[in-house]
Amino acid sequence: MKLLIVTLVEEFEHEILELFTKANIESFSGSDIDGYKNPSTIIRSSSWFPSEKGGVESNMFFSFTKDENIDTLFELIKEFNTNLETNNPIKAIVVPIEKYI
Repeated sequence: MKLLIVTLVEEFEHEILELFTKANIESFSGSDIDGYKNPSTIIRSSSWFPSEKGGVESNMFFSFTKDENIDTLFELIKEFNTNLETNNPIKAIVVPIEKYI
């Protein structure tokens, strides 16, 4: 079992959920996050008015899942990213788990 972490811009949320289904990843958690491409974005977006957002609306999903599901998902993400017309690919990483309960 490994920890899978996936980040993406909000526009691709529907697509990643479909890719999770195709990869047999049925249990996962998600969170809305703000994405930044470089530190100057953060500096420019600093404001006295907290209602102004500086980051790109993004999502992060994570799942404790099996190697074969991860391998399938990585292939699906690679294919998805090759057909993008934007500079915002879906990104994924895997973290090994030493122990779990």
